[in-house]
Amino acid sequence: MGRDIVIQTAHGAIDAWRADPPDRAAARGGIVVLQEIFGVNEHIRSVVEGYAAAGYVALAPALFDPVARSVELGYDEAGFARGRELVGQLGIERAVDATRAAAELLLGEGLKAAVVGFCWGGSVALLANTRLGLPAVAYYGARSQPYLGEALGAPMLFHFGADDQSTPPDYVQAHRDAWPDAVVHVYPGAGHAFNRDVDPRHFHPESAALARRRSLDFLASVLG
Repeated sequence: MGRDIVIQTAHGAIDAWRADPPDRAAARGGIVVLQEIFGVNEHIRSVVEGYAAAGYVALAPALFDPVARSVELGYDEAGFARGRELVGQLGIERAVDATRAAAELLLGEGLKAAVVGFCWGGSVALLANTRLGLPAVAYYGARSQPYLGEALGAPMLFHFGADDQSTPPDYVQAHRDAWPDAVVHVYPGAGHAFNRDVDPRHFHPESAALARRRSLDFLASVLG
C-alpha cells in the first residue's frame, strides 16, 4: 500500500505518493513517477504501486502543489481546462525542480533513480534526462518540441501511440532524429493515454501491457 509523504523542494514542501516494495532491503532502485495534467490521482497512484510491486521504491510528487494543492481532476472538459491552466501557472522549471527533489530523496536513500512520466509528465521526464542526467521513460509526451535541441544525459525510452493525434508521425520522427541513441516504440491501434486503465475511452490494454514490459526491461538495465 502507498502512503502520502512530504518532499522539500526549492519552491517549498510538496506532497507525494510513495510505495515501497514488499522487501525494502532488496529494492532494485527508485522511480519518480510524473503525473499527467490531472494531478496525482487514482491512476498515477496505481502506477506507483505497480512499480513497487515490481521491486522498486516509487513515488509521484504532486507537481502542482506550488500553485494548487491536492489536485485530482476528472477526464472531462473541465478537468482538461483546469489541468492546462495549472501547467501554465506552474511552468516547466518548477516541475523539473520538483522532479530533482524527488530523485534526490531516492538517491539519499542509497538507491539509483530513474523517471517515468505520462503525457505532460512525459515531457518533464525528458527534461529530467537532459537536465538532471536521469534515465527516463516518456509515455506519449506531447510537449517536447521546444526541447529537441537538448542533449540526452542518460538512457531514454519513448512510448507513442500510432493513433495519437497529439504526437503525429513527424513529431515521433523528430524524436528519432534528435536522439538517435534513444529507444522509440510506436504502438499500432493505440491513441493518447493508452496506459490510462481507469479511462476506457483511451485505455489500450495490449499496448499498455507491452509498454510496461519494455519499461521494466529498460529500468532493469539502468537500475538493476
